[in-house]
Amino acid sequence: MGSTRVLVVDDDAESRELVAEVLVANGYVVDSVENAAAARAAVDQDGAYNVVIADVKMPKETGLELMRNLRQHNFKQSIILMSSFMTGRERELAEQMGAEALLEKPFRLTELLRAVEEAVAKQTQELGLAN
Repeated sequence: MGSTRVLVVDDDAESRELVAEVLVANGYVVDSVENAAAARAAVDQDGAYNVVIADVKMPKETGLELMRNLRQHNFKQSIILMSSFMTGRERELAEQMGAEALLEKPFRLTELLRAVEEAVAKQTQELGLAN
């Protein structure tokens, strides 16, 4: 887990910091940014993230738009979306684009950790099958 890298993207500083702190306390290497543009720059600069956790509702570019952009640029790693309110259409789009999990805010921190653990386990399994 110590080498598992996670990028947290949320315009709400408290939420972003809480998610990052919980992940760091559980052995993940975490970077956090406040918007989709900064997330894309981080991924472009250092694409070594295993998981991106993004808020759906952000100004200028939503978490869904970020996810679409990352997928178009061949980012195959896991993406977990979180939101206080997600419409049925947003939920459907997230599933179609392959979101690993959809977390409804406020979520239990155990839900967050389980989603990240499952995403990493799935990646590990897929890498094992690819080799």
